[in-house]
Amino acid sequence: MGEGFEDVAPLAALPVGELLGAVLTDGTPVCLYNDRGTIGAVRDVCSHAEFPMSDGILHGDGTLECVWHGARYDCRSGAVRRGPATEPLAVFDTRVDGDRIFVASRAHQEPHA
Repeated sequence: MGEGFEDVAPLAALPVGELLGAVLTDGTPVCLYNDRGTIGAVRDVCSHAEFPMSDGILHGDGTLECVWHGARYDCRSGAVRRGPATEPLAVFDTRVDGDRIFVASRAHQEPHA
């Protein structure tokens, strides 16, 4: 698939509008999303209270909601769209090759970058 990308899940495991948790080989948790056919990944830890984002909700407007306290993030940029969170989520480059989802080994956008 290319250097720096890891095979994390089958495409069939991520239907449109759904979230899926995965773990990179270094132990980093990622939350995969399928936003109207666009596959992407963010860090699978809410920046507000460290709850798994993959247990949350992907809304039709492209926001991810943490179900614990209701923080919302833009799924593509990681930006906070509604508190109580104040820090964005790290975003990972994602590729689909055949029927597999690949995620970059490192975030391309870190929260404090």
